Amino acid sequence: MIGLGIMGSAMSANLVKAGFQVFGHDPVAAARTRLKRAGGTPCAGVAEVVKNCGRIVLSLPSEAALDAVCAELVAAGGRGRVLAETSTLPETAKLRARDTLAAAGMTLLDCPLSGTGAQALTRDLAVYASGDTAAIGEFAPVFDGFARVRYDVGAFGNGIRMKLVANLLVAIHNLSTAEAILLGERSGLDAAQIVRVVADGAGGSRMFQVRGPMMVDRSWDQATMKVAIWQKDMRLIQEALQRTDTPAPLFAASMPIYNAAMALGHGEDDTAAVYAVLERMVGGPKPARKARRAS
Repeated sequence: MIGLGIMGSAMSANLVKAGFQVFGHDPVAAARTRLKRAGGTPCAGVAEVVKNCGRIVLSLPSEAALDAVCAELVAAGGRGRVLAETSTLPETAKLRARDTLAAAGMTLLDCPLSGTGAQALTRDLAVYASGDTAAIGEFAPVFDGFARVRYDVGAFGNGIRMKLVANLLVAIHNLSTAEAILLGERSGLDAAQIVRVVADGAGGSRMFQVRGPMMVDRSWDQATMKVAIWQKDMRLIQEALQRTDTPAPLFAASMPIYNAAMALGHGEDDTAAVYAVLERMVGGPKPARKARRAS
């Protein structure tokens, strides 16, 4: 595992539980320590991972990080290795990485994930696997070790395209969850009860189930997807919409709220913090009602 952030550390821990010997690298020492506590073997660099592993998962925060890791993989002489790139990054960056690694005898798959960091902890992830069919089959046991399901979506690049479709819905559903809970609370309903009742009906969504409780508990400081990182995903969706001339009025309406979350200092918080933005728009959290005296 190269990249031991929120997603990479959760996947690594689940792979250890599934019986894999997991070697991992991350430039952040605390991330390597977490891997060791989970039962994995922290590595000082990419070359050490390549030396010990035939199958490598990449979970990286940026295009620059992917380019840097690819350079280290080539330098380490990883010929014959199969790699699954699970990050949400531009398709052009993934294609560049695929070609760079192919020239050095390695096979890269484009396999972004659907699910939050909290879902990754419970192995509740979906893999959108794209690329070489045989290589995906070879990687299947690894996917099974950290994901609930795998979808083979075709040619390399289809994975990230599918992920952007899913993330467009996530952006809207996350914000609509905040709107619905705030409406209910301002109408006099109990917020926790709103989440329990609505999540089980036609109005529920996976984001309502995952982020609704965080909004009620105001626990967005425990980030499973930081607003600052989500901004990168929003940009990728916007670029895809422009490139394909696709109208998306609901997505467009959601963008200013996520931008406002950044402006209000929620960059390191979970995207559930959009609830705080909506509260700010109505003057802040509603004061708790005093209990009525019994007559």
